[in-house]
Amino acid sequence: MTVDYRSQTVLLTGASSGIGAALATALAARGSNLVLVARRAERLAPMADELRRTHKVRVEAIAFDLAHPDVGNELRKAVADRGVEVTSLINNAGFGTFARFVDADPGRLAAEIAVDVMAPVQLTAAFMPHMLSAANGFIINVASVSAYFPSPRMAVYSAAKAFVLSFSESLWTELRGTGLTAFAVCPGATDTEFTTGMGTGAGVLTSGRMRTPEDVVVTALAHLERRNPGPTVIDGRTNQLGVIASRLMSRRRNAMTMDRVFDPDRRAQRRKSKVTR
Repeated sequence: MTVDYRSQTVLLTGASSGIGAALATALAARGSNLVLVARRAERLAPMADELRRTHKVRVEAIAFDLAHPDVGNELRKAVADRGVEVTSLINNAGFGTFARFVDADPGRLAAEIAVDVMAPVQLTAAFMPHMLSAANGFIINVASVSAYFPSPRMAVYSAAKAFVLSFSESLWTELRGTGLTAFAVCPGATDTEFTTGMGTGAGVLTSGRMRTPEDVVVTALAHLERRNPGPTVIDGRTNQLGVIASRLMSRRRNAMTMDRVFDPDRRAQRRKSKVTR
């Protein structure tokens, strides 16, 4: 796909840190105008100022909680009030909960589903009609390798990302030939603030070697720029091999394997045994 970044106005959610911030920087450097959406206004505003100064592009910053039940209509109105026409969309915002389901806060889980599932659907529905008329943009949904297998202690998160993956693949199929490209990018463990506030034991998610947000951006944009980008791209060779391996195992075996991988007690016992040897 030939991408004319300078003709794009990209609405990007979860833009204030991590993968979202790296995407904003990369797109601004390529000449795209941006609409940055995040909950933390204190981070969003200075970031927008810096991108304007450095790259001479238009950057609108909208502080907004994506758990709002009418997020699509509300953000469409906020964008229209600023006189902006969105040509591309990146649904990056998301968060997880690390706890056994029975111990998780139902209110937090409801907000997690709203941000991880409902917001991408509503935003895509709200902005797709104009994006189709522009016919040269893209929709990138940030899913996760967790979409490919169950994740005990993150049951809602992996289910939400499985939804995002399936949703993206369906959009890719429906949009073929329209000039609007859609796909999902699936990161694995990435060096971001993702585990902050997730719950006790969430450090197990960052115990191995991690990719950087910039790695994920390189993967996503390289895929976008392919001649015929497919519906999904997985970031990192290790993550790609992990997904392939999961497909060779039964659903039962996958679930049991991930239970061991995400068991903080098992990891603690392993560290203790190494110390006492």
